[in-house]
Amino acid sequence: MNNYVTGAAVRSLREAKRMTQEDLASRIHVSAKAVSKWETSKGFPDVSLLEPLAEALGISVIELLSGCAVRNLNRAANMLRGKLYVCPVCGNVIRAAGDAVVSCCGITLPPLEAEEPDQEHQILMEPVEDEYFVSVPHPMEKEHYISFLMAVSDQGYQFVKLYPEGNAEARFKMSRVKAVYAYCNRHGLFCVKAGGRKEKEAK
Repeated sequence: MNNYVTGAAVRSLREAKRMTQEDLASRIHVSAKAVSKWETSKGFPDVSLLEPLAEALGISVIELLSGCAVRNLNRAANMLRGKLYVCPVCGNVIRAAGDAVVSCCGITLPPLEAEEPDQEHQILMEPVEDEYFVSVPHPMEKEHYISFLMAVSDQGYQFVKLYPEGNAEARFKMSRVKAVYAYCNRHGLFCVKAGGRKEKEAK
């Protein structure tokens, strides 16, 4: 764990819930003085209090441990506004429907920012009947390769994990696809919009 609860986060979340220190204290069975110490960074809540404290503040334990008041206001779960996270240690790929605090292998992960493909990371999309045949003309070497391809629509996403010994290609159902992503293990995330220039060139 690389973070613990900060007093600023506790205070901000408590005030957002319109609770006094006494209100919060009574909910988790501690003294108001203890809450005051946490908020002024003169002490930390015991680990046994993390779950009841997070519940009282209306957030998850992971959000509480992040040290900031992250709130996912994306209630409509718009898949096009989703966030992608990749763990640099184990390669785990995590997708969230909106803002989140994501941790893997003891690391708090930042959301990936997609770039437009450059010459070495072109994403080619060829319509074949009701599918897109997607390929990336990129070396698939043990230390440098395309880790995954993903197609995103307003209803969900299609994900294909890739490995160095294979080709950087996949087929995705075309219906409602808005964008296609490719992730290079060295250079990060790239994205093209469906119907864009690379698709037209592939026809």
